[in-house]
Amino acid sequence: MRIVLDAMGSDTCPVPDVDGAIQAARLYPADTLILVGDKPKIEAELAKYKTDGLRLEIVATTQTITMEDHPSDVGRTKKESSMFVGMNMVRDGKADAFVTAGNTGAVLALATLYSLRRIPGVKRPALTSLINTDDKTIVAVDLGANTDCRPEWLVQFGIMGSIYAQNVLKQPNPTVGLLANGEEDSKGNTLVREAGDLLRKTALNFIGNVEPKEMLAGKADVVVADGFVGNIAIKSMEAIGSMLFSILQREVRKSPLAMIGALLMRPVLRGIYRQADPFEIGGAPLLGVNGVVIIGHGRTNAKGIKNAISQAHRAVDGKLVEAIREGMARDVGDGDES
Repeated sequence: MRIVLDAMGSDTCPVPDVDGAIQAARLYPADTLILVGDKPKIEAELAKYKTDGLRLEIVATTQTITMEDHPSDVGRTKKESSMFVGMNMVRDGKADAFVTAGNTGAVLALATLYSLRRIPGVKRPALTSLINTDDKTIVAVDLGANTDCRPEWLVQFGIMGSIYAQNVLKQPNPTVGLLANGEEDSKGNTLVREAGDLLRKTALNFIGNVEPKEMLAGKADVVVADGFVGNIAIKSMEAIGSMLFSILQREVRKSPLAMIGALLMRPVLRGIYRQADPFEIGGAPLLGVNGVVIIGHGRTNAKGIKNAISQAHRAVDGKLVEAIREGMARDVGDGDES
């Protein structure tokens, strides 16, 4: 398996990108990891590690896409960027997956409009997030690719999310819920109610509306939302988790007794932190394009990069793109892609 990493993707590139790639190369010794980007900078980072026996390659590029670049411009102005070149390697069959912690809007624009394109039948690709609950991992989709949605798009998000849960997470017959402000069918705005009506007519294992508390409890294996609501939901969860840990640290420091208790509780606290740490998952796929694309957090660390590469490996191994292609042809046909 050949996996491309945008080595210039993270906020502090290429330090965590290279470190994470080396960790992933050790985890998957049969895979080849292709680091795309500023070659001198990548080589300088690689020189800090023992890389004998690791299947690592470098593809040099002359441009980098930053968070300041406008997504609508990068396809024309950044054709030699690490992101565009790396993604085109997947398009051209030179690699099996592409991983980046770079500008999400640019990833969407390049994948959808310039490079990989949509799978036939897919009206809009969707961003996902994988959320760890008490006993499983759930798929949340869409997380921001489509802020103004139509009901039929949410149905497709449910189909693609269900396929991902089945083929990659190995969840048989995954349940699908629609994120809303109440369990009753009458709750939600017009979009949610109309999407719910359509979802009930599909072959999906649709269980109806789920509230945020039910989502975090793992009531549904796949949770569907429009990109505006989904993005706010996931960012709110991340912010609350960060706030709670900050409050805990502040309060513990106020009392010597509390500090002793915290030391005794350290293994438990580490477990809780791992549960909430977004870098434990690393990244999640952009569903609906003709290639495996995994998008991580810009502020990622090396562990996040390693785990994002692991997500790419699992998606390729689970034949995710082929499964979505077959699912779209079976459930919706080629249809109108407007």
